[in-house]
Amino acid sequence: MRDYDEVTDFLGDWGPFQRLIFALLSVSIFPNGFCGLSIVFVGDVPDHRCSIPANLNLSEAWMNRTIPLVPGDDPHYSKCSRYRLDVIVNLSETFPDPDLVNMSGVEQEPCLDGWEYSREQYISTIVSEWDLVCKNDWKGPFSMSVFFLGVLIGTFIAGQLSDRFGRKAVWFGTMAIQTGFTMIQVFSPNWEIFCLLNFFVGIGQISNYVAAFVIGSEVLGKSVRVIYSTLGVCISYAIGYMLLPLIAYFIRSWRMLLFTLSLPGLLYIPLWWFVPESPRWLLFKGRIREAEAIIQHIAKKNGITPPAVLFMPLEEMKSKSEITHTIIHLVKTSNIRAITMINFLIWMILSIEYYGLSLNTPNLNGDAYLNCFFSAAIEVPAYTTAWLLLQRFTRRFCLSGALFLGGSVLFFIQLVPSNLSVLTTTLVMVGKFVITSAFSMVYVYTAELYPTVVRNMGVGVSTMASRLGSIISPYFVYFGSYNEFLPFILMGGLTILSAILVFFLPETINSPLLETIDQMQNIK
Repeated sequence: MRDYDEVTDFLGDWGPFQRLIFALLSVSIFPNGFCGLSIVFVGDVPDHRCSIPANLNLSEAWMNRTIPLVPGDDPHYSKCSRYRLDVIVNLSETFPDPDLVNMSGVEQEPCLDGWEYSREQYISTIVSEWDLVCKNDWKGPFSMSVFFLGVLIGTFIAGQLSDRFGRKAVWFGTMAIQTGFTMIQVFSPNWEIFCLLNFFVGIGQISNYVAAFVIGSEVLGKSVRVIYSTLGVCISYAIGYMLLPLIAYFIRSWRMLLFTLSLPGLLYIPLWWFVPESPRWLLFKGRIREAEAIIQHIAKKNGITPPAVLFMPLEEMKSKSEITHTIIHLVKTSNIRAITMINFLIWMILSIEYYGLSLNTPNLNGDAYLNCFFSAAIEVPAYTTAWLLLQRFTRRFCLSGALFLGGSVLFFIQLVPSNLSVLTTTLVMVGKFVITSAFSMVYVYTAELYPTVVRNMGVGVSTMASRLGSIISPYFVYFGSYNEFLPFILMGGLTILSAILVFFLPETINSPLLETIDQMQNIK
């Protein structure tokens, strides 16, 4: 069988049809950017304090003294305890002026009447609606972990389904799951139902991203493939991410915010009639006539006359397609097993860094909406830089260099003096810039490492590894409540480790996409 790229070379790389597919697939990624990270605002923790019943008939002075002051470098009122109200009532009857009382000896109690939440920034979040604070503060990061657990399961299932039933069907199916369950999530009556629905939203979220990535990689020519993987798909994700703080700024209620973010998913239904199935996948399923029909349609749209015969006889192709490939083939030989394991670790670590930094934006100094916007906006030059580097340097050099630089920046944030908070925020953004570039590069690199027969499965398993990292990442942010530098130390060290692992992978620059496992290069 001749190489697919050789057979379809007559189509050109950048005709009208390729431009249309490039644009449609890229635009379909917008919802992934704002839905995937909506928890930054949906699950943010407003300022809060214990609720004090109004029927106690306390004076304003005594009402202001019911909450203990927590001493330290940054004194603040306690968020999880109050003075015993029966004692406060007795004291108020004896001492009209609370300044006459030494409050240090007054016994404290938890917030038995719930909490009062500041409405300065939000009308409501899932935290304020279901009291996910104090002893229930673990439920906030757990909500995000459940989402990424869904992404993990969805990626695992979608990767195998798309290799068996087609890229296009899985792409649309997972987009429908993401849009539909986000809409249903708006009506969640409690936190448990919200988490359950968040799991199903996760199943569809990144799965359609991967499916769109693979369709573009297999339909577009090799000269456009890198541009699509970096500038096309990734910048579309970044634009969606940038829209999130803009929409959240004007919609401060978490239910209305989720509903608004789900609506764009309905606009992509017409894409079914414009985006074709991958001809590469059809060929390996022995469906030559369908593949030829799509290629002839592309030629017609580009104003090109196709050759009379494109591929070998149907019988010979069918004999090749009878070999079915499962996830076992990703670990069947020592070579592909080593590549899969290294990819698994690199993707998992990258995801911990990316989502750890993204979810941490509300904890940085300054306006939460601006910080989120800057964190998103910095991805556009990051993806552009990734594309430029991949044009000039080898895949291993680009990826390992980006990981080493990003890890070093994060690791040494702990050395910045506490009074230079602006410098800390700047270094975090530099780390986000480099890690985002690396994430873009690893998609391109992974797609080139695996052959067509297991490519979607290989990218799917790699993405599954990144979801494991995503599940862990909210707790990296949570570590910051114990030591503000601990998340950066852990993330920086892991990133430097992943930079070393990249050097063991084979180089793929200027190589045609592999078709079979036998064609794979040996690991170093």
